[in-house]
Amino acid sequence: MRDDTDLSAVRIVLSHTSHPGNIGAAARAMKTMGLSRLYLVNPKHFPHPDALALATGAADMLDKAVVCESLDVALAGTVMAIAATARHRNLSHEVVSCRQACQRLVGETPRGEVALVFGTERAGLTIAEIGKCGLIATIPTNEAYASLNLAQAVQVFAYELRMALDIPRDVQPDASVKMAAHDDVERFYEHLEQVLYETEFLDPAQPNRLMQRLRRLFARARLEKEEVNILRGILSAMQDKGQ
Repeated sequence: MRDDTDLSAVRIVLSHTSHPGNIGAAARAMKTMGLSRLYLVNPKHFPHPDALALATGAADMLDKAVVCESLDVALAGTVMAIAATARHRNLSHEVVSCRQACQRLVGETPRGEVALVFGTERAGLTIAEIGKCGLIATIPTNEAYASLNLAQAVQVFAYELRMALDIPRDVQPDASVKMAAHDDVERFYEHLEQVLYETEFLDPAQPNRLMQRLRRLFARARLEKEEVNILRGILSAMQDKGQ
């Protein structure tokens, strides 16, 4: 088994959690599997006694949880983010199983920090939030009853992350290759959208449809930092020519 320090590069991100008890139960699920990085995006109630009560021995996880004002802040600096959600209709993202997702995340840890993102208990992740992730991961469940509590879903993924440590890897990712961080990629998307508007290529009536597909395209390419710099240089040159 690889060292548990591989899991120290994995962030578990809970976005807009409504019930504080789920935060505590998720923290407990994480700690049992050796995960330690909990990020909370605008939780409705936190800190809260219910979170502490459900943590059961994982109060330290709540003490060091990072509360963020947006998903972009929670993902800042990560080189891969995967959306854990059953909602993938009308989205063009690649969909993988939770096992495949966890193997990919652990495989990327030599290159930098990675994240697994969960949405609200009632509605899951929004389309905009999913768009900030490279892949969608789902848990294979009974089609007749696919309802999972948030903390239960975190426990399943946490288990698969730990099991991913056991998988031998003949070829390790080249840690010397600087992957583009989430913040760099988001600035590139903003720049790209701006240029597409300026060139009138982007339909103002349906801008999100094209941008979703472009996000999928570049997510599949797994952009390196230098590649993002090249692409933004091209966009800047197009803007200069248009003046």
